[in-house]
Amino acid sequence: MPTSPLPSSDKASATVLTVAELTSQIKEVLEGTFPKIWVAGEITDLARPRSGHVYLTLKDETSQIRAVVWKNTAANLAVKLEDGLEVIAQGDVEVYAPRGSYQLIIRQLEPQGLGALQLAFRKLYARLSTEGLFEAEHKQKLPAWPTRVAVVTSPTGAAIRDFLEVLRRRWPGVEILVVPTRVQGQGAADEIAQAITSVSTLASPPDILVVCRGGGSMEDLWCFNEEAVVRAIFASPIPVISAVGHEIDVTLSDLVADVRALTPSEAAEIILPSVEQVQQQLQQLRLRMVSQLQRQVALQRSNLDGLANRRVLRQPLQQIHDLARQLDELENRTSRAWLHFRTSAEEGLRVVEGKLESLSPLQVLGRGFSLTMRTRDGQLVRTADMLEAGEQISTRLAHGEITSRIEKVEPENN
Repeated sequence: MPTSPLPSSDKASATVLTVAELTSQIKEVLEGTFPKIWVAGEITDLARPRSGHVYLTLKDETSQIRAVVWKNTAANLAVKLEDGLEVIAQGDVEVYAPRGSYQLIIRQLEPQGLGALQLAFRKLYARLSTEGLFEAEHKQKLPAWPTRVAVVTSPTGAAIRDFLEVLRRRWPGVEILVVPTRVQGQGAADEIAQAITSVSTLASPPDILVVCRGGGSMEDLWCFNEEAVVRAIFASPIPVISAVGHEIDVTLSDLVADVRALTPSEAAEIILPSVEQVQQQLQQLRLRMVSQLQRQVALQRSNLDGLANRRVLRQPLQQIHDLARQLDELENRTSRAWLHFRTSAEEGLRVVEGKLESLSPLQVLGRGFSLTMRTRDGQLVRTADMLEAGEQISTRLAHGEITSRIEKVEPENN
């Protein structure tokens, strides 16, 4: 049936949205109303493309919704997803605009029958986590070579048998103290917590404390999620290894312990190496030491050979002879230099002596000149006005001296 066109007046007053605008408004309303919800349903149309993401549909008797589990979330799920599995999923509603459809982005997922226990697990984990009980900074290091190990577990279970068998096979000399407790059922958590606390009060406390049991359902392992057990492990001054259940089982005891072992047998392997491993390591160390010593001996022998081949050791007097020869050469060079210096100095003295003799006053006097001095003060007479009539003077000749008296003084007229 054809759609009747809007009247002109209705077109003018109506807000016409594009498909994108309408989808955007729907997206805002849905995602804002359902930011984090839990949905129960059955998995169908499960698909696993090569990208690693998981696409599925959750349905019940009357409805269905598309859902997606992104790759990083899917890798951490403990549940094996398959068609027909009843689950409880937690996630966000998201509108996929290109198709105009909505889907659930799954963040967590668990089998539907375990909803109550999982919810209790998450609540206790969140509360204890805010107190820092699971932080790495509180973890203690295991001693390298423990001699005494305490095990809190059921003395009749398969876990203790596997643990003892592996530990005694790996290192027969270690002392093992079994602290018997129930590991399942009503009151088991209080027994486990009390056993953990009492171990640290022993007169000879162990080096390591192991809390373990075999695999089982979530209900069977629940006592290891109880707050009393978690706090007892956290407060233990002795390093604690938690080995509860199998690899896929994760309890709060595993998270709070200093070390988590996937199984009781692995806990025994973590505590001590096997005798064979130690013997192999010692053999490797021995071979490395021998090889290192051999290299050192070869290096020192090479150094000695190098020293022995040096000229100073092969001909120890050669250097002395060379130095003596150099000393003789230096002596000869010194003698020749001194002789040359003395000859040059004597020649210079003779030249200076000749110059001095040529400038000597005696030589001047010998050419007929004389020197006149006042007798009273011995001052050399250079001008006539230095003398007065009647004054006595001395005249020095080339040979002899004359004393005379001034009769008359006639100064030079300018």
